[in-house]
Amino acid sequence: MGKYREGLVISATELKMNLGKYLDMTSDKKEVVITKNNKKISRLTPYITEIEAYFTVKENAHDYVYGGKKVSYSEFMQIYENTTQRMEFINGEIHLLSSPSSFHQDILGYLYILFNSYLKGKACKAYVAPFGVHFYKKDLSEPDVMQPDITVACDYKTTIDENGKYMGTPALVAEILSPGTRSKDMVDKLNTYMLSGVREYWIIDIKNKSVYIYSFTDYSVEIMKSFNVGETALSFYFEGLKCETKELFELI
Repeated sequence: MGKYREGLVISATELKMNLGKYLDMTSDKKEVVITKNNKKISRLTPYITEIEAYFTVKENAHDYVYGGKKVSYSEFMQIYENTTQRMEFINGEIHLLSSPSSFHQDILGYLYILFNSYLKGKACKAYVAPFGVHFYKKDLSEPDVMQPDITVACDYKTTIDENGKYMGTPALVAEILSPGTRSKDMVDKLNTYMLSGVREYWIIDIKNKSVYIYSFTDYSVEIMKSFNVGETALSFYFEGLKCETKELFELI
């Protein structure tokens, strides 16, 4: 599926005289821009089916991912809202998300039940991926947009917009590492979470069977601790929130 070629600019009079000719051009995936009194007033655009639109958006997204192209937040959102492809926006680049493994999903289910049980009756709520979150880093106007495996929001009552989108800052996020996301989760995402006001970040390392917990204060790392199999991982921010690593990693 190719992209549209650059549009031809014609006058309204030319359109009236050669309508058939210009309709044929649009069928060849070429836009025609119409002017009147030297001002652009409208355009003829090719008709595309929903499936064609999907592949066009997917092609554009792949261009940004594999071509190393930067994209603005508004450009990303235009792509993001017109595709079913899961993606994230980090430091001006689009990252496509692959399908998770069964191990990943087992761990994710366990963590969601753990967090949900702990938060019962409290003023916070746990959300499981896919769940888009806008992270506004300190001193930057454009956010990163990511889908943490687990998002714990304590401000959800006042930060969910009319479309049901969460626009707040999570208190805690958790990511389950996979071979393809390891570097991104441990470097780029850690930096974004730290600089956007998240208070705590859990990293679940399936390969090494470890849990890393980062506590952030004033946009910097205050504490970092790793918990190996057999140890109890304890939250620094939520008193009494704990995870038995032996039980967690028995799932894989």
